[in-house]
Amino acid sequence: MRTEREPAGAPVPGEEPGLEELLSQVALGHEQAFDRVYDLLAGPVFGLARRVVRDRAQAEEVAQEVLVEVWRTASRYDRTRGSALSWVMTMAHRRSVDRVRSAQASTAREERVSRMSGEVPYDEVSETVTTRLEGERVRRCLGGLTDLQRQAVTLAYYGGYSYPEVAGLLRVPLGTVKTRMRDGLVRLRDCMGVER
Repeated sequence: MRTEREPAGAPVPGEEPGLEELLSQVALGHEQAFDRVYDLLAGPVFGLARRVVRDRAQAEEVAQEVLVEVWRTASRYDRTRGSALSWVMTMAHRRSVDRVRSAQASTAREERVSRMSGEVPYDEVSETVTTRLEGERVRRCLGGLTDLQRQAVTLAYYGGYSYPEVAGLLRVPLGTVKTRMRDGLVRLRDCMGVER
């Protein structure tokens, strides 16, 4: 309990100081007080940053920056303008939003430069190359099928015809088409190295 002679806001022996008091101590350079502030605020600050930034690594960086800023600027905290928690969380929110805006601006800059230089972004180039290589591989493997198998597979998969329609186009029984398709697809699978 406090005696009447103790000033308001002075820590009571046996009680843990509140966040406001801890920030006052941090402002005076007390490292132990900052350790306690860190323990109290690291989770909430990271949580807020994670919700805004969405990327875990970026949120960790934002949280670290905010807590360093708390250490450096604790003397700027003004009790009359709000709670210590809201002061820190406002800092965390602003820093998180700044990080998102910075990432968006960076992406926009890269896209602008890419358009101006006529370059195709790496992902599109990579996707195009992969698609072409896969297409060449499929054509090579189709070349390894018998003429009858290749006709059936080509009509069904590239022409979009149903098995009965393929049978009608090739003027063969439906069972024959199914057999050709099955055998052709097995050979394609083996040629392309697709596991069962």
